[in-house]
Amino acid sequence: MDSLVVFSQVRDFLNSKGVTFVAVSKTQSHQAILDRYALGQRIFGENRVQELLEKQAALPKDILWHQIGHLQTNKVKFIAPFVSLIHSGDRLKLLHKINDEAQKVNRVIDVLLQAKVAQEETKHGFSPQDLQSEALLSEIAGLPHIRIRGLMGMASFVADRGQVRREMQTLRQLFERLRGTGLFGEDFSVLSMGMSGDYKIAVEEGSTMVRIGSLVF
Repeated sequence: MDSLVVFSQVRDFLNSKGVTFVAVSKTQSHQAILDRYALGQRIFGENRVQELLEKQAALPKDILWHQIGHLQTNKVKFIAPFVSLIHSGDRLKLLHKINDEAQKVNRVIDVLLQAKVAQEETKHGFSPQDLQSEALLSEIAGLPHIRIRGLMGMASFVADRGQVRREMQTLRQLFERLRGTGLFGEDFSVLSMGMSGDYKIAVEEGSTMVRIGSLVF
């Protein structure tokens, strides 16, 4: 099936569920992005800062760019002036750096805390135990130039759908607990989970934002 047809079908499904669709455009051409832009897509996700900078400079200015990959602290300054949302707030040092760079450009940058719920060593993020530390959460909440919008996490890349669902349920429970603390206010409303292979399970388990690339390009 034509990828633009699949793109439209996926977007319509997510719209019907009230779920935000981040089209993951890493490694994709400008034209591929523009084709989806012409269909009304405005949110695109990139995981390499250099590629993100190049595309942001060349493509329409009303695109909302999300940084979705593991982010090195020395790269934050390059995206601080324009990035719409950083999904991978996975460690305290990085959050402080984002706060510092946001202050320099007079912005408050939206960030998701990345939680590690998968059983894979390659995954990054705060552990569930970290996210129950009042001291840590209070320190994060006290950073004035970042706005914690919610939680992001990835399930294990396995064939066992039951394991994927259980990990997503753990993520949802963490999200609800953090929202219940009130530390991050009403802005804490985003649960970003689900990708090309598991987005339907993610929607069933309460995701409000999915990141889909290979399926729709």
